[in-house]
Amino acid sequence: MPISKTDILDAFHFRHACKAYDPTKKISEDDFRFILETGRLSPSSFGFEPWKFLVIEKPDIRALIRDIAWGAKDKVMDCSHFVVVLVRQPDTLLAEGDYVQHIMRDVHHIPEDMRKIRQNFYRTFTEQDFALTDNPKAFYDWACRQSYIAMANMLTSAAMLGIDSTPIEGFPLEKMDQAFVAHGLYDPNSYKLSVMIAFGYRLNEAKAKTRQAFDDVVEWVR
Repeated sequence: MPISKTDILDAFHFRHACKAYDPTKKISEDDFRFILETGRLSPSSFGFEPWKFLVIEKPDIRALIRDIAWGAKDKVMDCSHFVVVLVRQPDTLLAEGDYVQHIMRDVHHIPEDMRKIRQNFYRTFTEQDFALTDNPKAFYDWACRQSYIAMANMLTSAAMLGIDSTPIEGFPLEKMDQAFVAHGLYDPNSYKLSVMIAFGYRLNEAKAKTRQAFDDVVEWVR
């Protein structure tokens, strides 16, 4: 049975960037696996899923985040779950690279002759259409845009369960990334930090949601 539009909009009105979390309330394992699953099932360009989700449970890593990420310092120690979203490094996303070949062969199960066609199409996209291959920063930003789709879906699915969340960009990117690498969280040749997310239950009631009027942000081109 379809979910009602009212229920969906109620979730969007419920969702806000939670400023403070109740440290006594924890998300159930089943609910949090559901939230992560909606991230895993999210769409990505060419279906290449250039992301990885680290669920940070170790207190010393949470303390590290608190001390570096100004946008997380009032949340990371009290929230129920904290996710660090990584994206794959540009060198691993090249058309002829092992990762792209693995996705097409082992995940998408594309026959070899069709893989060559798709590989060439993707190469044209990265080299010409979006001009990514000669600009690692642009390639990284493109991968980050994919990860934000997954993040948005996790924020929404959490809200539909009555769970609060906070997307976090408030950190010095290179410093935070290097700190994670120094603590062995990932290989910097394969991944780089994209964004972080806190999940849990609000300590205080949120203010009413404010947004621009519908007609100020929507224009029909007819």
